[in-house]
Amino acid sequence: MKVLALIPARSGSKGVKDKNIKLFKGKPLMAHTIESALQSGVCDEVFVCTDSQDYADIAKSYGASVPFLRSKESAKDESKSIDCVLESLSKFSSIGKIFDVLILLQPTSPLRNATHIKMAYHHFLKSNCKGLTSVCENKINPVFIRSIKNNQLYNIIQEQSTIRRQDLNKTYYINGAIYINLTHSLSPSTSFNDNPIPYIMPEKYSLDIDEEEDFL
Repeated sequence: MKVLALIPARSGSKGVKDKNIKLFKGKPLMAHTIESALQSGVCDEVFVCTDSQDYADIAKSYGASVPFLRSKESAKDESKSIDCVLESLSKFSSIGKIFDVLILLQPTSPLRNATHIKMAYHHFLKSNCKGLTSVCENKINPVFIRSIKNNQLYNIIQEQSTIRRQDLNKTYYINGAIYINLTHSLSPSTSFNDNPIPYIMPEKYSLDIDEEEDFL
């Protein structure tokens, strides 16, 4: 199967200006994801989906493919990942490139490495190619999480919280590092976070950069 690694890297960023090219450990943030995808050995093309020619030039200098730019319509603040994915697959198709598998790699997960991508892809294949998402074990079980309304605490889930921590079932959160889907299964209503197959990653590789404090 032909595998496309797609790295979404629009130029607009609310939390941190030019976040995707901000230096992290001596390299532009997105360079870490580009290099990991290339080194994984499972991607036929590593494509950076960006609306900026400057970003495109930086991506190419690290070995990525940028045959076209992302449209302004799919690079708005309210745009979803699936918008740029479907647009990109359509543009690739128009130039004669058809892919069977999409590996979506957000550049805000710079500690995810080539081994994680390779292992996640093989796990995806072994799981009959059902949609996969990377997760990390929760340190805080949801039974201990509360919301506050009218200055009163409310349980998020209805389960007794007096149980011993070691007797609780493990729970996991989506860390945003890796999503894998068959391209023919994608549609405008696709939610990558709802992929059913988990690929469990250690917490130390699950950093998701969103704010300046995350860089620090």
